[in-house]
Amino acid sequence: MAVVRRTDAGSGAPIRLEGVCPVEEAETLALLILEDPAASVDWTACTLMHTAVYQVLLRLRPNVLGTCGDPFVARWLTPFQPG
Repeated sequence: MAVVRRTDAGSGAPIRLEGVCPVEEAETLALLILEDPAASVDWTACTLMHTAVYQVLLRLRPNVLGTCGDPFVARWLTPFQPG
């Protein structure tokens, strides 16, 4: 089950990506980042990321925390890490 959620209700609270993050999560992620541009994104628990989700990160450029849990993203896309 995919989860894109804010870890706390406060401003600047990190947005957490967990499990498989399919294309449907891209819009949720974009809305959460646009609601609070100061929020960081923790992608360490994301096991598989659709490219649409990655594109949201590239376009909106939040600060990302840690190394992505998706091995492909961690290996091939982290050099182009958003934020």
